[in-house]
Amino acid sequence: MSENGKVALVTGSSRGIGAELALRLAADGFKVVVNYAGSAGPAQQVADRIKEAGGAAIVAQADVADPAAVVALFDATEQAFGGVDVVVNCAGIMKLAKIAEFDDQTFDQTIAVNLKGTFNVCREAARRLRDGGRIINLSSSVIGVRLPTYGVYIATKAAVEGLTQVLAQELRGRGISVNAVAPGPVATALFLKDKSPELIERMAKMNPLERLGQPEDIARVVAFLAGPEGGWVNGQILRANGGMC
Repeated sequence: MSENGKVALVTGSSRGIGAELALRLAADGFKVVVNYAGSAGPAQQVADRIKEAGGAAIVAQADVADPAAVVALFDATEQAFGGVDVVVNCAGIMKLAKIAEFDDQTFDQTIAVNLKGTFNVCREAARRLRDGGRIINLSSSVIGVRLPTYGVYIATKAAVEGLTQVLAQELRGRGISVNAVAPGPVATALFLKDKSPELIERMAKMNPLERLGQPEDIARVVAFLAGPEGGWVNGQILRANGGMC
């Protein structure tokens, strides 16, 4: 790997899409902060893979739902690497139930991680990102298909898209772009959990390319937005979903 002199902070990057994003940004020359909420082991494995390939990475614990923890996360990034240029908001949870059956505790948890967590990181990034930087949030293409049991999850992701587009306007004059990537179904442990083979096959066929996305499909889109080729894209929602909607 050849360093590009820039630093990327990826929340929720110990597993799944987030881990793939961290690895891809490291391959593109970024020094990477691998964030996790609870389990250090998988995050350390991602950081070790980056280092073994010749890159630079640290592991940093933070629950993005906690504003103080997010401040500490940015502090750790600056102490390790001197600043931050790219922030990718990948931390999230997906709890599914019909709206009539959704309990208060799960609702509050979903809002806290998916919406407040993204807000907390965006707010701190807006204050501390170096000029010319990039903020990339993760939404979901499920917004467009209105699947039963996804109501609360969809609500949080729709709010993330609104935050994205407003923050892009608010950062005028600093050369910072703010975009969101909205994946369709991606073959991760989070998506595949508790789904029958028949349901997985049916969801794979929802797009005209007739397959599930792979984490590297999303990583390529994020890498584009984080790199020099994506510099003219701002305030947009990129629906990386194979044409699902």
